[in-house]
Amino acid sequence: MKKAAIVGVIATTVLASGCAHRVADLTVGSTKNYNINSASFLKGDRVTGEDIVPVVLFPLGIPNVKTAVDDAIEKDRCAVGLTDLVITSLQQAFLVGRIGFRVEGNLIIDEEIDGCSANA
Repeated sequence: MKKAAIVGVIATTVLASGCAHRVADLTVGSTKNYNINSASFLKGDRVTGEDIVPVVLFPLGIPNVKTAVDDAIEKDRCAVGLTDLVITSLQQAFLVGRIGFRVEGNLIIDEEIDGCSANA
């Protein structure tokens, strides 16, 4: 009985374990086309974007950093990029689980986009 309990604890620990490590810290990042010389950028809220794929013996897809960045930028229709960007790789799988990328950053809001002015 004692062996079964020890094996159960070890199995639970292995299945519940995961790893996340920082891939990059960027000052500015974007996947969108925008006028970099615009004089009407504002710093927006801190947002998070993810691209996660499930793992069942093997990954059921390929996670992509671009998709994670797009997910974060699209939290606001007036956003064109991210500043103070942190990209993290997630590895939370042993036979089953998930892998992917998490992106965190502050939105860069472009007021020149129609309907995005602070006065509107």
